[in-house]
Amino acid sequence: MKPWRIKLTHELILGYGMYHKMEMWQPRKIREKDICNFHDINYINFLKEVKSINEKKFIGKKYMYSIGKETDCPVFDEMFEFNCRCVAGSIDGAIKLNHKDSDICINWSGGLHHAKKCQASGFCYINDIVLSIIELLKFNERVLYIDIDVHHGDGVEQAFYSSNRVLTVSFHRYGDFFPGSGNINHVGVHSGRYRTINVPLLSGINDSEYETLFKPITRAVIERYQPNVVVLTLENLL
Repeated sequence: MKPWRIKLTHELILGYGMYHKMEMWQPRKIREKDICNFHDINYINFLKEVKSINEKKFIGKKYMYSIGKETDCPVFDEMFEFNCRCVAGSIDGAIKLNHKDSDICINWSGGLHHAKKCQASGFCYINDIVLSIIELLKFNERVLYIDIDVHHGDGVEQAFYSSNRVLTVSFHRYGDFFPGSGNINHVGVHSGRYRTINVPLLSGINDSEYETLFKPITRAVIERYQPNVVVLTLENLL
């Protein structure tokens, strides 16, 4: 999630002329209340307050929120502001889809699928996917979330584990591999039972083997669930 890598992605889009086929939008400055549609206000306040120069003052909270150099979510200057910019693109994309201003929206800096309501994880501090799905649910009855990142989409699954309006499907490497979740038997609870689908995979699967799983599973899910909108997360290489 280093800014220069996001800039490199943007430069590649320009260099290959992809922008000729796109409308490019700069996300607005996101409001704190938008983030608190999912995240806990105390956690957000911590992200705003902690900085490299003062992080020793927040030892207890750092441990509680899984942030610091001891974790995979270190403290860095302007941490909150940077994550807000990443998240804003996904929320604004959802708004454009809701108002039929676009058919497809892409946030190249999004896909922060490990962040929980009160906890950072896997280099993810604020969960843009959950927040964009919450926005999409204002106009759409059913949302399908498909995650083909090599890691299990645990933060998104957890957020909607009891919801019957969001069906999550995650194709991921499973076993002795971060985050260690995503068992095939985890199918959701209460109203969300059978609204969670996990496809745990061993390492070494090739493209053709992956395709034989991905196509029939997603086709069956779409035919049966009939979502109004689909949210897709690819491997986050940033």
